[in-house]
Amino acid sequence: MGIWERPSKEFLESLASTFNFEPPRAHGVDVVAAIQLMHEEPGKVFMAMGGNLLSAAPDTAYTKTALENCGMTIHVSTKLNRSHLYPGDIGFILPCLGRTDIIQEQSGIQKLTVENSMGMVHSTQGNQKPRSEHLLSEPHIISQIASRTVGNKIVNWDSLIQDYDQIRELISKSVKGFESFNEKLKNNAVFELPNGPRKGTFTNDIGKARFTVNSLPDYHLEEDELMMMTIRSHDQFNTTIYGMDDRYRGIYGIRTVVLMNKSDIATFALDLQKPVTLYNSYGQKTRKVVGLTIIPYDIPRRCIATYFPECNELVPLQLKARKSNTPASKSVKVKISQA
Repeated sequence: MGIWERPSKEFLESLASTFNFEPPRAHGVDVVAAIQLMHEEPGKVFMAMGGNLLSAAPDTAYTKTALENCGMTIHVSTKLNRSHLYPGDIGFILPCLGRTDIIQEQSGIQKLTVENSMGMVHSTQGNQKPRSEHLLSEPHIISQIASRTVGNKIVNWDSLIQDYDQIRELISKSVKGFESFNEKLKNNAVFELPNGPRKGTFTNDIGKARFTVNSLPDYHLEEDELMMMTIRSHDQFNTTIYGMDDRYRGIYGIRTVVLMNKSDIATFALDLQKPVTLYNSYGQKTRKVVGLTIIPYDIPRRCIATYFPECNELVPLQLKARKSNTPASKSVKVKISQA
């Protein structure tokens, strides 16, 4: 709730009035900047609530070193993942309850809430007995860490997790759009977050939607270069691979592939029966992924596609969007070779 490295002044003031403390006003860092800091300044503490940073982030080898440079890494996770294999000097893996598990606290069985892609919020409650009596929920783990670090002067963390309605009550007071949070869930089971454009309301200086025209980038490729984009398969959610089949594109049983135009395959004199290596050298550092199978595909000439996260190694951390700082995983120059 409100987690952003550059929170607005209004949100910080809301936190200050709700909890009667002065929150830090200096902006933090996003994922790309955080990885750079972890790499350049050893001894940092990295804590992840779920997720799989190493697989999701670009520049895999660079990110691996960044994690290993940390003084401490903490992962709160429902299952093991690749990031856990590269801890800092001290590494903690804190298994937690998942959405399908029953969460039992002092006041009884608890409900969590989730938001879908359409901005609709609804409650969720597990019905499976936890695998271990020692497993805790994410809120419970956070409360215990907070209680032992920042203390209970501002928030009584131990009391807060006795009944998760108390957490939602604080959210109601501090996060715009969540007023009467508990009441809305109990009365309607689901509610819609504020969405001005959906209702034709715009808060900019003209009170209307503003459309912009953006010129296409003018990429220049050398004769031996190709433009790579990373893609996801049908049986995939973020870094979680549920199956090896991609029904979107008719590719089955394999993910270590490179999709190429037939004319490019001929131009580069590539043998479909032999694996290929993709490589590049952004920032004087050579990155490569070996053992890829060529798949002839209806894709524009000089463009190729590979799967995320299998080819994230080829995406340099410094290649990113100007404003959002998001890795530019759709426009990466690479070269191809075949032994």
